[in-house]
Amino acid sequence: MPARACGFKSRPRHQTEARKGLVSLMRLLLSRRLSCLEDTQALAEEVLGLLPRGALVALEGPLGAGKTTFVGFLARALGFPGRVTSPTYTLIHTYPTPEGPVVHADLYRLKDPSLLLGQLEAALEGARLGLVEWGEPHLLGASHLLRLSPEGEARRAELWEVGPGEEKGV
Repeated sequence: MPARACGFKSRPRHQTEARKGLVSLMRLLLSRRLSCLEDTQALAEEVLGLLPRGALVALEGPLGAGKTTFVGFLARALGFPGRVTSPTYTLIHTYPTPEGPVVHADLYRLKDPSLLLGQLEAALEGARLGLVEWGEPHLLGASHLLRLSPEGEARRAELWEVGPGEEKGV
């Protein structure tokens, strides 16, 4: 079996997204095909350069898509030396870095994620970066969305800048 080539492949897109009664213009900042862990690490380093201090990123993708792995590479790129784990049961993890804390939340188990928003907001105070798995970008007030989707044996990663949502007219 031939060795699998590692390396980014990209494609640009723009779209309007409608969810839960909101219409938002989202601008695609990057799109990459991830074939291996090294691609995910390179993606994290590239994404870090695109996110302003204090950015809140909603992470979207099926179970096992690599959301927590991506957060681990981001935290490591910011200088966190430890192991990053999924906050599925603790809900929020904070990782100290020289540039400020990285806050990682997981809303998967919550029937009403809005119950955690106050605690999340407090944790994000002064954070370098906030990343939330299973959260709707507009409900969180997220500035960005990272979407990870299966693409054959690889994954497609897309980083979107999220504009403010507006109520859909009837």
